Amino acid sequence: MSPVEKHLPFPYSYADWKQRAKQAIDREAFTYVASGAGSEQTMKANEEAFNRWRLLPQVLTDVTHRDMSVSLWGQAMATPFLLAPIGMQGIVHPDGELASARAAKALGVPFIASTVSTFTLEQIASELGASPHWFQLYWSNDMDVTKSLVQRAEAAGYSAIVITVDTALLGWRERDLSTGYSPLKLGMGSANFFHDPVFREKLTKPPEVDRKAALEHLLNIVFHPGLTWGDLASLREITPLPILLKGVLHPDDASLALDCGVDGLIVSNHGGRQLDGAVAALDALQPVCDIVQNRIPVLFDSGVRRGPDVIKAIAMGADAVLLGRPYIYGLAAGGEAGVRHVLQHLISDIDVSLALTGKRTIRELNRSVIVKSNAHDTGPVSQPDVS
Repeated sequence: MSPVEKHLPFPYSYADWKQRAKQAIDREAFTYVASGAGSEQTMKANEEAFNRWRLLPQVLTDVTHRDMSVSLWGQAMATPFLLAPIGMQGIVHPDGELASARAAKALGVPFIASTVSTFTLEQIASELGASPHWFQLYWSNDMDVTKSLVQRAEAAGYSAIVITVDTALLGWRERDLSTGYSPLKLGMGSANFFHDPVFREKLTKPPEVDRKAALEHLLNIVFHPGLTWGDLASLREITPLPILLKGVLHPDDASLALDCGVDGLIVSNHGGRQLDGAVAALDALQPVCDIVQNRIPVLFDSGVRRGPDVIKAIAMGADAVLLGRPYIYGLAAGGEAGVRHVLQHLISDIDVSLALTGKRTIRELNRSVIVKSNAHDTGPVSQPDVS
């Protein structure tokens, strides 16, 4: 536990959590988490997009009892948000994903584990127990390894597969390039690969003997720039679990996803970490929902910071949202307790916001509770750290 983590009370605001995280961890690790692609215009646009919409509450409705639960594929979830798949959490805290998973379980928040986690998917699942958890898949260019990862996830009790589709190549991240820091190249996201029997069979020597060669092989196969819509059918042959695509922004891609029989979409621009200058994720949400027409669940990711953000995204058509950077800042600043505080605060903020909007349940939210603000009324937007 760092001095910052030990002596200061936990904050409430996103900006304060971010500052605490910055004080608690190495500059390179903080930069990796906080930065976006290029000049970070897309990252800033994600927050600006929320400020272009305002809630239109109704009054004198009985909101004594409120229900924030949602249901996806018949699985009840206590909160309308899940923890987004964020890899290599060990760079901000020694317990990494295990601490985040314990906090999520304690509060009933569904957890999505990353392919490039610091700990294995089995270790993370063990912490989560019966609490809802999904597995995020970076579809390797080695199909044997991809198949093995999916089958391991299914055996470990993960109830859905989330394919990240906006990482054909790693985004151009200027601040990371300036620090020369890549946790993946350092092996911080290697656990699932190094412990995978199929991956190990393809090595001349096991990772324990020749870590450098094993890491080079991982880096050679982790991304798959040749992946196409036609490949999705092969994953359906491997698993009966619901398959979601994370990183969809274009409505035409939503149509293609429906044609391919995927089970859900996550509208996301990777938190502004992939393509700088891309559309804000919130601006892409309504067009995608208009195509999908409730035929499959549509989730939302990128830029969620507070309860009203969750209310706005769901009112615009999302079935649930994903929370990213806020909980990682909590992990960096306070480990499991920090994550738990971030989640508790967000749950309370959603609850209050729901009531003050005049609604009793998440299911009552629709586009009638949001209005477009004046074009010149963008509100305050936090700027990215440049240090």
